[in-house]
Amino acid sequence: MPDLELEKLRIEKTALRPRGRRKKRIVWGLVSAGLVAAAAVLYHQGLLTPAVPVQTAVVQTMYPSQTFTLLNASGYVVADRKSAVASKVTGRLVFLGVEEGSRVKEGQIIARLESRDSAAARDRAAQNVTVARYNQEQAQAELANATLDYERKKNLVERGTISRSAFDTAEARYRSARASVEALTATLRASQAALEEAGVLLDYANIRAPFDAVVLTKNADIGDIVTPLAATADAKAAVVTIADMNSLLAEVDVSESNIAQVKVGQPCEIRLDAFADTRFPARVHMILPTADRSKASITVKVAFLERDPRVLPEMSAKVAFLVREPATDEKAPFRAAPAAAVTLRNGRQIVFLIEADHVREVVVEIGRRFGEMVELRDGPAAGSRIATAPLDPLKNGTRVSIPKK
Repeated sequence: MPDLELEKLRIEKTALRPRGRRKKRIVWGLVSAGLVAAAAVLYHQGLLTPAVPVQTAVVQTMYPSQTFTLLNASGYVVADRKSAVASKVTGRLVFLGVEEGSRVKEGQIIARLESRDSAAARDRAAQNVTVARYNQEQAQAELANATLDYERKKNLVERGTISRSAFDTAEARYRSARASVEALTATLRASQAALEEAGVLLDYANIRAPFDAVVLTKNADIGDIVTPLAATADAKAAVVTIADMNSLLAEVDVSESNIAQVKVGQPCEIRLDAFADTRFPARVHMILPTADRSKASITVKVAFLERDPRVLPEMSAKVAFLVREPATDEKAPFRAAPAAAVTLRNGRQIVFLIEADHVREVVVEIGRRFGEMVELRDGPAAGSRIATAPLDPLKNGTRVSIPKK
């Protein structure tokens, strides 16, 4: 009896097989449909098609003057008038009235040295002048008296009233008094010259600006010994270094083989690394009459035509020597791309902008042409990478590869 009940619970395998097969077919159908859909998406995105190798270029910011530039040279901004301000005498610095960046006027006292010894020497010279003046006045009084006695006895000796020896004595006294006055007058003048010298030496303690300028560096501090010779390690030869900011120019090295293309007065443009988007108009100021044999170059000085307070000495500078002066409409920068990157599609000028590993069509408006470059009045921003060749197989969304150089 129990065996019969167990037999009732048994499930035949043949009953399960048709249902399991149907499930497998459904699963495989779903997987196949998913694969087809994924393939369609990948194909639509271009992932199943091989990438097209393309050459590329970058949309640039250009200046019209770049198209008529003869040559370029690099160098630095320097001040044509620059001075390390020092003193003619040795002394301890007791006053410093400027710091880096201070503007000074010609003749302005910017520092002062200890000068008590020079002041004492000037006072002594002043007293010597006083003594010499009093001695001169005493000699002049003696001369006046000797002159009256001489004239009186001269008349008397002519009338025979006095002896000749008495007249000779009066005459000798007169001549001696006159010589004494002349000597003491010379002494007074020497004393006055000594006083002036002492004043000059005292003024050497006042260190003045030789011209209108800006302080570039401060080389000494209060308490330092300043000497024109700087004979010791702790002594300072200069107190400050100043430069006339109105005399700034660019000094560049031009190769000997290219110097024939440069002449005084030639129009130029200066570009500073600190302000890469600005072109400063300039002219050739001077070509130094000597060459640097180690670099086979000649130094050329290029003067700014317009002063800009942002320009500072020792900035890196690049100079473009131009064929001609830029016209009024040739001074503003513009976006430019290689003309080969622009193609005509459906009546529109387009470029292919590279985004990751795909390209996207971007409509552009072109303007002036400069050699192999064309102006972009509309379209990708400067710095964007675009395809230049081949363009025929490209369309919106085409997958591309950029060959490694």
